[in-house]
Amino acid sequence: MTRSDLVAQLAERFSQLTHRDTEFAVKTILDAMSDALARGHRIEIRGFGSFSINRRPPRVGRNPRSGEQVVIPEKLVPHFKPGKALRESVDAQVPVIDDDPADKPVQTGT
Repeated sequence: MTRSDLVAQLAERFSQLTHRDTEFAVKTILDAMSDALARGHRIEIRGFGSFSINRRPPRVGRNPRSGEQVVIPEKLVPHFKPGKALRESVDAQVPVIDDDPADKPVQTGT
């Protein structure tokens, strides 16, 4: 689901809101979540999950072309942990099989 899919679904579900109002509400919520994570706060949505920041320490990696060592700096990355209700809901659903041939890998050779 994309952001525009979410906006369309919410606008359809809440007919008293215009499409523009729904788009503004979704943008406001996502911006608030982004700002909270950028400030280092944790976000918890009961029944859905929690968002937090994980620290990846600096390390030494290798350039795959030359093989020389490269120092990779510390990074702070967002992390999502699904809640129990979301995990159980996803587990209970039958997976959707997409028969779009564009998504399948191309096989070559014999």
